[in-house]
Amino acid sequence: MEQGLTRAVAAPRLSAAARRRQLREKAVAGFITLMAFTGIAALVLIIVFVAKEALTLFTDADARHEASLSKMFLAQEGRYPFRWQPVSDTPKVSMIPLFVGTLKITLVSMLVAVPMGVFSALFVAEFAPRRLRELLKPVIELLAGIPSVVLGFFALMVLSPMVKNLFNLDRPLNGTLAGLALALAIVPVIFTVSEDALTAVPRSYREASLALGATLWETAWKVVLPAAAPGILAACVLGFGRAIGETMIVLMASGNADIVSWNLGDSARSLSATIAAEMGEVVVGSPHYALLFFIGVELFIFTFVLNMAASAWTKKVLQRLTGSAS
Repeated sequence: MEQGLTRAVAAPRLSAAARRRQLREKAVAGFITLMAFTGIAALVLIIVFVAKEALTLFTDADARHEASLSKMFLAQEGRYPFRWQPVSDTPKVSMIPLFVGTLKITLVSMLVAVPMGVFSALFVAEFAPRRLRELLKPVIELLAGIPSVVLGFFALMVLSPMVKNLFNLDRPLNGTLAGLALALAIVPVIFTVSEDALTAVPRSYREASLALGATLWETAWKVVLPAAAPGILAACVLGFGRAIGETMIVLMASGNADIVSWNLGDSARSLSATIAAEMGEVVVGSPHYALLFFIGVELFIFTFVLNMAASAWTKKVLQRLTGSAS
């Protein structure tokens, strides 16, 4: 009888505790959902704001006359058909030097950073002893915590004379120097994501390869590396996006000259560095102001298309690895 009364009294208490626990779980879930949608909303608002400011180029008659699409992307008459001089008696707003400079610097940085980051990750994940792995990984990742302005200053004061003398270049600030300095900033990104992708490859893949007589190097190169290809591609895409959007390193090390030249020894001017160098002094509401926002839209479109292409390629690789036809 007493046990029955005890259960009858405890039942409502348990139900109340369960209801409080459910309320707490709903509150936590609601908070997490709110934070997720806040991030999405912030991204959408940024895109809308940048696009709204850039639309002035197409809605304002004076802006269309000064910075039309033909003036931005086609050769103009004169000695220099492609020039970026938005502040002058006759403004010249060609985007071609900015595109060439951006791609030149980014390609140099990727040619250095991708092999360095991927093979460092492969060594750490597959060959390095445990103690060496525990030392190398945080040291390489520590580069990500160095401010970009410090890397730019290091390139300006230390790397510049070394690169100039090593490659016998005429200009101390050039595309090669900016690309090498930029590689220092994106190596940690590529290394970290690649190492995670390599570590996530199932151990059974390695054991099966070794059981068939493959060496450790053959297993790492022909089994583990292809299996981690989607993750490594994601690392390269993240690194490329970081390189495209990097500002201070390029601003300090590239020379900021609007030269249409694929010569790596020439100075260069990138899209992001142009925004950083000119936004502080531009007249708000002017065609020049709208041009800088238009450059921001171009950077967004470029990275978006790159991510979509990388995503499509990753799906094809996963389908080939899993043997799925869908």
